[in-house]
Amino acid sequence: MSIRSGITRRRFLETAVTAAAAPYVITSFSLKGFGRPAPSNRIVMGAIGVGGMGSGDMRAFMGFPEVQMVAVCDVFRDRREKAKAGADKNYGGEECKAYGDFRELLARDDIDAVHVGTPDHWHAITTIRACRSGKDVYCQKPLSLTIREGRAMVGAARRYGRVVSCGSQRVLGDYGGLAREVRSGAIGEPREAFVGVEGPSRPCDLPGEPVPDGLDWDMWLGPAPWAPYNPCRCAAAYGLGGKGWRSWRDYSGGMMTDWGGHKFAAAMFALGLEHTGPVEIIPPDGKDHKLLTYVFANGVRMYHGGGGDITIRGTLGEAGRGRGRSAAGPRANVAMPGYKGQGGIYGDFICCLKTRERPFQDVEIAHRAATVCHLGNIAYWLGRPLKWDPVKEGFADAPEADRWLDRAKREPWQL
Repeated sequence: MSIRSGITRRRFLETAVTAAAAPYVITSFSLKGFGRPAPSNRIVMGAIGVGGMGSGDMRAFMGFPEVQMVAVCDVFRDRREKAKAGADKNYGGEECKAYGDFRELLARDDIDAVHVGTPDHWHAITTIRACRSGKDVYCQKPLSLTIREGRAMVGAARRYGRVVSCGSQRVLGDYGGLAREVRSGAIGEPREAFVGVEGPSRPCDLPGEPVPDGLDWDMWLGPAPWAPYNPCRCAAAYGLGGKGWRSWRDYSGGMMTDWGGHKFAAAMFALGLEHTGPVEIIPPDGKDHKLLTYVFANGVRMYHGGGGDITIRGTLGEAGRGRGRSAAGPRANVAMPGYKGQGGIYGDFICCLKTRERPFQDVEIAHRAATVCHLGNIAYWLGRPLKWDPVKEGFADAPEADRWLDRAKREPWQL
């Protein structure tokens, strides 16, 4: 009996007490997992996308004694087999099942939650279907490939009562000290923020090559336009050098959304703007605007570049952050507003599965951060200023920008 995430905390405690008084079969998990909670108190999870960061997420979740990873899914056979072997070794059994189609994993009614580590173009469909299947979701950043996808993900989480957290762990860890410093009033009233990440993705015209054995290429493409296989289309290489899927517009918004999912999210959180968005986006013109500029309704401006990692200037000074250190001193996750539990953003998600609270990087907050990244890309691609309504989530008199709010999806994949 697993912790079904749709029940209330009171109901969960009542169920746990009842289960503790009843006999149950001792599985290999309970025999091998010394110190692990009884089966009635465990959170049963599945992993969708277990290459790169997905494998790291899987290991992180298996580090929590109350988590039992029972299923893994990946379109690369070697990745899913390696992930299954890792789960089996961790628990000392052979119960973990491997799938090539995430729909088979979601069809299991014994799974409480999934974590999604697929390329970006799969995030929305996988997350929304998981919510419909009654499962909570931890989805890697950036939340979505398009703005309308992100709003649909928020809608699904709310409609089905799911806990959906975005995996931008650096907002809490790397940039938590910076946020606490700015929010404390140490630099006065914030006026400007400079965010350093690389730029947008671009179209891909790589030649086709034979599909290697062990890869379901059609499934990897999924909702993206059909294209011939090329290893540089689907490799996990970072950067915009054309060696991995983050370089290509059909699958990603580039480093603008990838690292932007951390850094723009962190800057917005520090500024107290995590529940809204800009009202104007101005691309660089070489004259009055040397940097891509976001203007918020309260007058705060946020720039793409120009200040190293993240720099925030206020009426009394400025605060900055380079990787490894914070201007505010040591990390102290427990003091972060909105953070629950222990063990970083993974622990926050685990805590919220039990309490049914909204997590630190709730899907709405993650959507707002991803939207900023998408809006920057659209302004770059069109090369013109844009007026944005963060409430209605639409452009003012910019039909050429409207087409970038979403993308057509290849059949049979729809939200």
